[in-house]
Amino acid sequence: MTGSGTVERIFIAPEAEAEMEEQTDVEAVAGKGLRGDRYFSEIETGTFVEWEPDEERHDGYDLTLIEQEAVTAIEREAGIELAPGEHRRNIETHDVALNHLVGQRFRVGDAICRGDRLCEPCNHLQRIAQDGVLQALTHRGGLRADILEDGMIRPGDVIEPLE
Repeated sequence: MTGSGTVERIFIAPEAEAEMEEQTDVEAVAGKGLRGDRYFSEIETGTFVEWEPDEERHDGYDLTLIEQEAVTAIEREAGIELAPGEHRRNIETHDVALNHLVGQRFRVGDAICRGDRLCEPCNHLQRIAQDGVLQALTHRGGLRADILEDGMIRPGDVIEPLE
């Protein structure tokens, strides 16, 4: 994988535990998330988070990304095939090492983001997906990022580090 890659697919879910819906584009809003997604700060209907009304958010809930290569690897190595969006991440990427973006600023489409932390798989994912997905995605479950500058994101857009 190189230092830059591409957006392959985009997914949002309108509320907690709702099925992920594939998008042709999405608006990334600084400090709020992806418009229409369950973690967009005006909606606040994600499974694992609650914010106070005036609390500033910089916690990696704005945007989640996962490497398409990781999804392919767990199918090959563990026989776990995830349906599109079943990984519960917003952006499926190609040819970018997401773990290397922790603590780094990067561009995804027109938006500027900062990698907050790894997006390790959770028990919620284990409940809705196949047995073994938790272990199969450990340390390759993707990246949680904060959106620093607004922008549109579309499939085919470049993802590149800025530092």
